[in-house]
Amino acid sequence: MRALVVNDDGVDSVGIEVLTRVAVAAGLDVVVAAPNVDRSGSSAALTALETGGRLVVAPRRFDSIREVEVTAVEASPALIVFVASSGAFGPPPDLVLSGINHGPNTGHAILHSGTVGAALTGAGQGALAMAVSVDSVQPEHWETASAIARRAIDWVMTRGEPGTVLNVNMPDVPLSSVRGLRPARLAAFGAVQAELDRHDRHHIMVTFSQDRRDESESTDAGLLRRGWATATALRVPFEATEVDLGALSCAGEALVEAGSGLQSELRSPRGPATGNAGPR
Repeated sequence: MRALVVNDDGVDSVGIEVLTRVAVAAGLDVVVAAPNVDRSGSSAALTALETGGRLVVAPRRFDSIREVEVTAVEASPALIVFVASSGAFGPPPDLVLSGINHGPNTGHAILHSGTVGAALTGAGQGALAMAVSVDSVQPEHWETASAIARRAIDWVMTRGEPGTVLNVNMPDVPLSSVRGLRPARLAAFGAVQAELDRHDRHHIMVTFSQDRRDESESTDAGLLRRGWATATALRVPFEATEVDLGALSCAGEALVEAGSGLQSELRSPRGPATGNAGPR
């Protein structure tokens, strides 16, 4: 089985080298392609640092597994997966492994995660996919991360389904201290929350802090904080089939009529604007 290992922390991250070693040990045919710099928070954006439709790439090597082909790419992780699915780095992958991210990816905040975005992109291209993260920006217990990642990879290889992502989070503690691995639903808030302070007309100060509002709940964030590794299944393409859109339906004639009415309203004089705009 062909596996692409990618991340959003950048190709020089410790986590991606650890995940590559685990993937090789699992018997996968592994290729690594990852951003040349940290692209955290890029979600599933298809962006590159080079204009004109060119991707800038450079060969790299991991000292611990020199037989694996490694490529640094000046692009977002999702774009790397997207082009890999078309054969940019050899045969398209059957499995996309994203991580190991330095920091958790829990709750609805995974929407913004480049780690999860890369895995979702792979799933959207028909591959099996997994995103894996550790609850520390400076992880220390890579033995723990390796053991949990290996179990999760084995599950995806044997029980995973194309179009789904297994999102795994693990505590950064000694392996003997992990309480176990549990399925978990997404927390409402995720790992961080933002605080805003508007200083003047041109600047908004944004700071982030850990969100502990759902620690007591049986969610991914809550269980992770209590020493559990968690696994959550995500599905693409997020279609909400249970939402009734019947009242939105209409014939083309109704759209033309509504458009004509809107243009008439836009052309109607509304008089001078009120209020003082102030100095410019």
